[in-house]
Amino acid sequence: MDTAGITLLDGGMGKTLEKNGAPFRQPEWSALALIEDPPSVSHAHEQFVAAGADVITTNNYAVVPFHLGDERFATDGARLTGLSGSLARAAAGPDVRVAGSIPPLYGSYEPDKFNAETAPAHLRVIVDALAPHIDFFLCETQSSTTEAAISLQAAAPFGLPCWVSYTLDDDMPDTPQLRSGESLSDAIETAQHNGAEAVLFNCSQPEVLANAIPAAVALADGLEIGGYANSFVPKPKVYAANEVILDHRSDLDPDGYLRFVEQWVADGATIVGGCCGIMPPHIALLRSELDKA
Repeated sequence: MDTAGITLLDGGMGKTLEKNGAPFRQPEWSALALIEDPPSVSHAHEQFVAAGADVITTNNYAVVPFHLGDERFATDGARLTGLSGSLARAAAGPDVRVAGSIPPLYGSYEPDKFNAETAPAHLRVIVDALAPHIDFFLCETQSSTTEAAISLQAAAPFGLPCWVSYTLDDDMPDTPQLRSGESLSDAIETAQHNGAEAVLFNCSQPEVLANAIPAAVALADGLEIGGYANSFVPKPKVYAANEVILDHRSDLDPDGYLRFVEQWVADGATIVGGCCGIMPPHIALLRSELDKA
């Protein structure tokens, strides 16, 4: 693959923490390691740095009201989010950038539960705590254009670059759309209007990204396009966000995942990495192939 100008992201922190034996259970999910065992978070970051990631993302994805509850988020959200930033910054060293995660506040894949009235105050806690530690903001797993716009607007006052990453409907691989049902053109327009420098797709099946990326490249008009997919089987809609730990797809070992990433790059993606279930060995193989090319 032509790898000039390709940025390699890290993989999924939650599954990496769990595999390493870090504290990991509901309702706190990946935030539990921040609460009970911060060195385990540093270790997971260091694994992705050693694997060759150009960017690591702060481990505050679950430091939100959905996982902690409103009261606990109010008392501990800023401290835990700031800790996630400082741990990532220390692990990154001088050559790796740190992306500050702006995650879904009220549940992944739940566009109907996004509350546009309460979100700005919750987001302010996150962006204020992350800003001193990061190189740019990454609004990730955004299920609707409303969620993305409000997330980008929350980050804007700091003057740092912002990327936005949408999660796509896994049931619509041939006609990619957001989990809200909105189109890719709506997603791109929202990103451009709110100052994003890159549009990515994440927390979805790699086949869906394979169709979304070339379509987004055609619409991008100067934006960088990229993606980082799941290795899990699709989540049945009868389950709520993070209600179950899903099985891995047997075909998405490092070699299998590499084949998808190669296609994304061939179709114009300039930012690639992994989401849920993509581990340091996946990222190490991507790094090896990028360097080889």
